Amino acid sequence: MVKKHSDPRAAAALALTAVIKHHRSLNAVLPETASSLAATQQALCQQLIYGTLRHYYSLSGLAEKLLQKPLKAKDQDLHQLLLIGLYQLREMRKPVHASISETVNATKALTKPWAKGLINACLREYQRHRDTFDQALTQTPTGLHEHPDWLVTQVRHDWPEDWQSILEANNQHAPMFLRVNLQRCSRQQYLDLLHQDNRQAEPLANCAAGIRLSQPCDVRLLPNFDAGWVSVQDGAAQQVIELLDLHVGHVVLDACAAPGGKTAHMLEHQPEIDLLALDIESTRLQRVDDSLKRLGLTAKTLTADAASPEAWWHGNAFDRILIDAPCTGSGVIRRHPDIKFLRKPADIPSLAAQQAYLLDKLWPLLKRGGRMVYTTCSIFTAENAHQIEAFLARHPDASLIKADQPPGRETPFGYQRLPGDDAFDGFFYACLQRS
Repeated sequence: MVKKHSDPRAAAALALTAVIKHHRSLNAVLPETASSLAATQQALCQQLIYGTLRHYYSLSGLAEKLLQKPLKAKDQDLHQLLLIGLYQLREMRKPVHASISETVNATKALTKPWAKGLINACLREYQRHRDTFDQALTQTPTGLHEHPDWLVTQVRHDWPEDWQSILEANNQHAPMFLRVNLQRCSRQQYLDLLHQDNRQAEPLANCAAGIRLSQPCDVRLLPNFDAGWVSVQDGAAQQVIELLDLHVGHVVLDACAAPGGKTAHMLEHQPEIDLLALDIESTRLQRVDDSLKRLGLTAKTLTADAASPEAWWHGNAFDRILIDAPCTGSGVIRRHPDIKFLRKPADIPSLAAQQAYLLDKLWPLLKRGGRMVYTTCSIFTAENAHQIEAFLARHPDASLIKADQPPGRETPFGYQRLPGDDAFDGFFYACLQRS
C-alpha cells in the first residue's frame, strides 16, 4: 500500500519505489497514489511517475555519477525522488529554481528532512554541468535506449531493421484514441460534440468508430462519457472487429475479456449476438461488467479459466472465438512503462506455452467453418507468428484467413503492428478458420 502524502513528488517517489523495488504494477499502484492526493495534484504526480519511468535508465546513470555512494536500501524513496528532480530539470518546462526547491522540500513529506542537503547538492551539480553529464549518458546503450539490455537484445533479434524505431516509440507519449458507441450516436455526431467543446479531433481512416484526440484529457471531461457514448481504446485494438466478421445470431466467446474494450466493441458493432465473456479474475471481470453497464450493453460474463472449458462450457460450439491472449505487453510499453521493469526474459517462453495451451483447448469449441481470432499486444515473434505457425502444424483442420483490409504488416502467419505504426500500439492479429 502506498502511504498517503499531500506532496505530489513524495507520492510519486513512493509509487516508483513500489514499482522498482517491490515489483508492483502501475495499474495497482496508481489508484492508491491518486487517493492520497488532491485532484489538482494528481495529474502532475502521474506525469512525474510516467516520465521518470520512461527515462529511468538515463536518470539512474546520472544519479550514480552525482552520488558519492549509493543510498541505502531503506532510502530507495530518496533515490526515486532524486530521479524525479533530474527528470524535471531535463524534460519539463519548469523554472530551474522551482524544480529544485520543490523536490528538496519533498524530503520533509517523506519524513527524511536530513536528505535536503544531499538532494539539493546533486540537482545543482547536475544543472551546473548538465551538458557534460548528458553527453556521457549517450555513450551507454542502456542510457541511450532507456530499456534493459535483455529487452534491447530481444527486440533487435526479432526486428533487426526496426528495433531502433521500436525503442524510440516506446519512450514516446501515446496518443489518446476514442471508440464511439455507434448504438448511441454516429462518429460524426460525436466529433461535432468534441468540436463544440473546443477539443481538436479527427476520425481514424482505418477504424469505423475511431477518433484521435489532438490532446489527451481526463475521460470525465469527454462529452457524454458517463452516458456511454464513447470509450477510450487504441486504434490497434479497434481493428480486431473487422477480422471477427460478426453477424446476427452468432454465438461468440471472448475468452480473456478484461478489461472489456473488445467485448463492448463487439456488442456496439453487432448487438444481436449471443456473447459469453470470460476472465479468470473476478476483480478484472467486474471492470467488464462496469463497462457494459455504462455503455448500455448486455452480455453473459463469467469468472472462469478459459483454458479449462470442462468447468464452464455448455457444449454448444461457438461461431466466433476471440483470444486476446495473456502476453508480455511488449507492444504497449509507451502506455505501460513499468513493463520494462516487471518483465523478465523467462516470461516469453512461459507466456508462449500458456498461449499455445489456450489455443489448443479452445479450438475444439469452434464450429466447423467458424473463426477464431488470436491477438496479443506483443511484438515478440515467439508469441505471435511463431505461435500461429506451430498451431497450424498441430491442427490440420485450421487455416489462416487473409484480411480484406490488413490491420498491420503482413507476415506469413498473421499481421503485426509495431509501436508507432499509424501512431497505434504494437499488436498482433491472426484469423483462423476451422474446416
